[in-house]
Amino acid sequence: MTKKRIVFSFIAVTLCFALWGFANDITNPMVKAFSKIFKMSVTDGALVQMAFYGGYFAMALPAALFIHKYSYKKGLILGLILFAVGSFGFLPAVASGNYYPFLIAYFVLTCGLSFLETSANPYILTLGDPKNAAIRINLAQSFNPIGSLFGMWVAMHFIQEKMCTLSTEERLSLNADQFEAIKLSDLQIISQPYIFLGLLGLVLLFILLIVLPEHSHTVDNDTPKKSNESIVNAFRRILSTRGYTSGFVAQFFYVGAQIMCWTFIIQYGTEVFTAYGLGELEAEIMSQKYNMVAMVLFCASRFLCTYLMKFFRPEALLTSLSVIAILLCVGVIVMVNEIGMACLVGISACMSLMFPTIYSLSLRGLDHEDAKLGAAGQIMAILGGSVLPAVQALIIDTTPVADESMVSISFLVPLLSFGVVTFYGVKSIHDIAREKEMHGIDIEKDYYE
Repeated sequence: MTKKRIVFSFIAVTLCFALWGFANDITNPMVKAFSKIFKMSVTDGALVQMAFYGGYFAMALPAALFIHKYSYKKGLILGLILFAVGSFGFLPAVASGNYYPFLIAYFVLTCGLSFLETSANPYILTLGDPKNAAIRINLAQSFNPIGSLFGMWVAMHFIQEKMCTLSTEERLSLNADQFEAIKLSDLQIISQPYIFLGLLGLVLLFILLIVLPEHSHTVDNDTPKKSNESIVNAFRRILSTRGYTSGFVAQFFYVGAQIMCWTFIIQYGTEVFTAYGLGELEAEIMSQKYNMVAMVLFCASRFLCTYLMKFFRPEALLTSLSVIAILLCVGVIVMVNEIGMACLVGISACMSLMFPTIYSLSLRGLDHEDAKLGAAGQIMAILGGSVLPAVQALIIDTTPVADESMVSISFLVPLLSFGVVTFYGVKSIHDIAREKEMHGIDIEKDYYE
């Protein structure tokens, strides 16, 4: 491709990174919102996250197989089509007035995001000089948290601030007609940003159809494919690679911890700020502001950690930051006040390094063909964002709505999750040291560079 075509292709695909960041973080506050609208428990509200991240899990492997057979471009196009269908699914969901059609819309939407993530990351690597591939992928990924911040801002100003100001307890006292009128109004407010996302997805689809070249791109054009090997045999070999399975487990618990810390900050903040005299809605909005600060800290820490990797091994940084995250979780549990809220925000600084580091460590030792399926497995580990928040919600629901004392205790689940990440970091340090001792090679130089 010409340099001009490469630049346009890079910009178009990078916009997809911002798109799924926006979708991820406009959705986190919806757990609290749907719980209030439908007068549900926190556990029922957490089904939003189960549907959202369940779509990532269900479609990651089919996406990898689709891309392997066709091309990254076709994977991106199919992803945007599914994303738009899921987003527009909010229209019939609002018309139904029921909760479960929204879950179906979320699931279809994230099936599309699974295709986008599985396609966009390796596609960026193919655009230009391989020597600069790491710079390109880091630059593209930097737009993901920018999209996330915009999603949080939209959630706060166009959803939370516009929803009915009645508290959960006040809604419970309404008669059936009053409740239905408020419910319909709130559902229409929630659906509007998702309709906008669907339209944006169609615009991006049109741009990709024009800008991206027709021919297939692969990271490993010169690598011979393993002849007629079954997917089962390929996965068996991948799972036998040192560190891959433990990396999958670590990624499962990390993603769960990330989603829990960014979702239940609303419940935690509501408990903290209502104790200072704020109303429930004001406390929710204040909590979302803290969530935005957490995302800014996450972005800044990503750049800082990238710089620190010049001096420290990634697995050592992973271990250190996961230990700090555990200590901050202790602060969240013990000090249910502004200090505890600051600890919860501070966890985001520790998390910025974790996903890409676990991702790269788990793929060590895989050739390019195996890495395609291995990478899909890492996307499937996002299932942790579906399962673990439901566990935390169950803990919160062990007490009545009026008594939210279990919110702080529920952060034992993220604490234990970071414990799993710490174990994986220590194991990685040990494994790499043993490889270096056995083979006499500089693992960091040979692999990371």
